[in-house]
Formats: sequence, structure tokens, C-alpha cells
Amino acid sequence: MTTTLTLRRPDDMHLHLRDGAMLKAVLPETARHFARAIIMPNLVPPVVTAKDAAAYRDRIMVALPDGMTFEPLMTLYLTEATDPADVAAAHASGLVKAVKLYPAGATTNSQSGVRDFDRVRAVLEKMAEIGLPLCVHGEVTDSDIDIFDREAVFIDRVLDPIRRATPGLRVVMEHITTKDGVDYARSQRDDLGATITTHHLIINRNHILAGGIKPHYYCLPVAKREHHRLALREAATSGEARFFLGTDSAPHADHLKEHACGCAGCFTATNTMSILAHVFEEEGALDRLEAFTSLNGAAFYGIAPNETRITLQKGDAVTYPAKIDTGAGPVTVFDPGFPLHWRIAP
Repeated sequence: MTTTLTLRRPDDMHLHLRDGAMLKAVLPETARHFARAIIMPNLVPPVVTAKDAAAYRDRIMVALPDGMTFEPLMTLYLTEATDPADVAAAHASGLVKAVKLYPAGATTNSQSGVRDFDRVRAVLEKMAEIGLPLCVHGEVTDSDIDIFDREAVFIDRVLDPIRRATPGLRVVMEHITTKDGVDYARSQRDDLGATITTHHLIINRNHILAGGIKPHYYCLPVAKREHHRLALREAATSGEARFFLGTDSAPHADHLKEHACGCAGCFTATNTMSILAHVFEEEGALDRLEAFTSLNGAAFYGIAPNETRITLQKGDAVTYPAKIDTGAGPVTVFDPGFPLHWRIAP
């Protein structure tokens, strides 16, 4: 039985760090284990231009504690006013690694997102030309579409038409939550990747709703039926290069989660690697954990895998803090609902 596993230091290809006091508190939770992360741009106001991205990167590096190493991989927030030339310059400088598409109103701080996809055609064509990936929050926001169907409808109505109209555009389907997403990713060329979160490997919609509403399991895209969760587990542990880790770790202070209109997001940065080792061991796929966390995402983004290593050890149950204290209020750490026995060796 395997009790020790060494792998290249992982990357998180979808991370929310927020800003200000929240950024300062949650950044160490990621930097402790992860070498790099694709940083989401949905601040208020959003990170729209190269100048915005450079300023945000500077704030992240100032917040990084002494003795920690971490590289933020910056993104731009796509709006209907985004300038293709600014996007190209940001990419050419090495600062920006992707552009993020939020359908307007789809998730936290997405009000500035896209409503008319024809208005961003020039940006998408420029991105295809220069090889800059588009990260998509894959949900429609039409009021007549059931929230549990929004991902599947997005694939048919938005994503597939965008890909057909923009040959060569590299696309990441962010935080897929359905078998539909898995199947679509597998049906496409290798210029399409898909991130899978830690929490969507653990919870289905019953975890949110059965026996009372559990606000700290509420996220967007919302967790789906059990057969979708099982499809995600199979994909994540398959070793296929198109699937890689994007935690979508999203901190919200408890008073904003435990609320009449609670915020969407699960904060998993603290214990993700322990949870993933548990899942991969259950699936008989510990030998594929490195591909999912450390190799596939880097390859898709065209960056070298990390040379440094971490070691996971299995032993007595690991104790993680239930909450992270921040200047913006306490943030609850995602609880998988079972003991964790894999830990990162010091």
C-alpha cells in the first residue's frame, strides 16, 4: 500500500484571491502548496486592461509572506469594450496568460461580463491569432433555463458556436460540473481543455439541500446529480491531458455566505491536496495525481512544469482549521465530510 507520494509542485489553474485584507489572508493558503495559479479577474472593479493586471499582480506579490514562493498567472476580464490591441500587448509582455469570459450575471462579480457575443468577436479572433487562451465560465443566464441545465445549454448555444466561428482559439472550459461537459471536452481537438474543481469531485446537489441548506457547499456552477459527480471523478483520474486542476477556491466571509442571499463559492485552498490524494487513492489512480495537478495544466498553457517537488504522506488523520481569520471576517474551509489522511510533508 502506497503511503508516500512525491510529485512536482502543483499549479492551480483557476483561483480567486480577492483583494485587500482577504487577499493577504488567503494567499498563504495557496502558496503553501502551489507554485503558480491562474488568477481570476472578477474584482470590483474588474481587471480589464493590462495596466489593471500589472497593478493587481503587484498587490499579490506585496501580500506574499516572506519565505514563500508563488507566481500569479494573470488574466483579463473580457468585456464588450475590451481592446484587442491591449490584449495582444499584455500577452506579448508575458504578463497575461488568458482572458476570462463571464456571461453577464452568471456568477460573483460578473455584472460587467458579456451579453452580446458578436461584440467580442474581434478580441476572440486576435486571441486565436496570437495563441492566447480563453477561459469560459460555461453557463447561460437566461431566466427560463433551469440552473441545473445551464452548463449543457451553454455548450450548445454559446461554446460550440464560438469554437466553430473562431478556428484555432484555445479554450478552457472552467470548472465543468456535468457529464455533458466531460463528453464535449473529449469530443474536441486538443486546443480545448477543461478544469475540474476539488469540491465538485466530492459533493452533489444533495450535499447542498438535503437535511437543510448548507451554504458553504453552495457554488456556481452549482453541484449537480450524482452521476455527473462520478463522471467528473472518472475524468479527473483518467490521466487524460485535457483535464487538469482548477480549484475555483473562492473565499467569502461567513456573514456573506450565511445570508438570506448567500454568495457562491467554496474555499478549498487549504486542504485541496489532501482531498485530491484521498479521491485518487479511492479511484486507484494515485499514479495519475501528478498529471492532474502538475503537468496537464502547464502543458495546455505552454509553460514548463515546476522543477520543485512536494511529498504527500499518509498517516493519522490530518487536522485543518475550520476557518481562516481575515480582516474581512472569518472564511470557512471546505469540509469534505470525511477524515483526511494524506498530508504535505514539511
